[in-house]
Amino acid sequence: MTLEEAQQQVDQWIKTYGVRYFSELTNMTILTEEVGELARIMARTYGDQSFKKSDLSKDLADEMADVLWVLLCLANQTGVNLEVALRNNMEKKTRRDADRHVNNCKLQ
Repeated sequence: MTLEEAQQQVDQWIKTYGVRYFSELTNMTILTEEVGELARIMARTYGDQSFKKSDLSKDLADEMADVLWVLLCLANQTGVNLEVALRNNMEKKTRRDADRHVNNCKLQ
C-alpha cells in the first residue's frame, strides 16, 4: 500500500464509520497522546524502565499504527499528500546530509 492509498483508505473509513474528522487541533492533541503511548512502550522495551501491569497488553506495532493513523488524518485534513511530502523530504535530507553522517566520527 502506498501512502497515498493509505490516506484514501483512512478518508473512506472516516466517511463510512467516523461520521466526520475531529478538528485539526483535536487530532494534533490525539497525535501527541499516541506518540506518548508509543514512547512509553519504547522506554520500557528498549530503555531502563520496567513494564507495569497496565503496559503488558500494549503492542508496539499497534501503537505505531495509531500514530500513523492520526498523521494520515491530519494530512487529509490539511491537504498534504504524504507520499509527495516524504519524497521531497528525503531529497532534501540527501542533499543536505550526503556526507554529514558518513564523516561523523561519533557514528564510526
